[in-house]
Amino acid sequence: MFKQVSALAAGLLASLAVWAAPAVEVTTSMGKITLELYPEKAPKTVEMFLYNAKHGFYEATIFHRVINGFMIQGGGFNKAMEEKKVLTPALPNESPNGLPNDRGTVAMARTQDPHSARVQFFINLKDNDFLNHRTSADPRGWGYTVFGKVTQGMDVVDKIAKVPTGNAGYYQDVPTTPVVIQSVKIISEK
Repeated sequence: MFKQVSALAAGLLASLAVWAAPAVEVTTSMGKITLELYPEKAPKTVEMFLYNAKHGFYEATIFHRVINGFMIQGGGFNKAMEEKKVLTPALPNESPNGLPNDRGTVAMARTQDPHSARVQFFINLKDNDFLNHRTSADPRGWGYTVFGKVTQGMDVVDKIAKVPTGNAGYYQDVPTTPVVIQSVKIISEK
């Protein structure tokens, strides 16, 4: 009887794993951060993020912009503050998905062009309502696409937020000691 129950439980857990949201483990020089991703709300963004993770794009990039009380941004520069060559296309802005830029959420960084996000991402350190989608009629109202959230390691995110920063060339808020993203490993895809 115990073997039958154990087999049934194992089958049920395997079935639940199929429905679980994709998740990645971001290993940094300051610890690990686990992110749960939302493909149903930001399908193109999650697809490209997972593609870049699968192909090792984020290895040896850094958190190059750290503003305590706001966000930590990374995924596009190496320790020498050289931008990594991006091979994936710009993404359509999926910020009208209704997901707010709240503490612990992960969103795509972009330029003033609302459809320019590619590989850089940021983790919100507080509720940043001003980054949310307001209107598609005005480029300033598009917002920033939230595509996941931190499920483990927010203590690591908070530790990164407190590192000393300075200027590096014309870049501001750069950690004086690089915070390296060693890997982004997919731990579940769906």
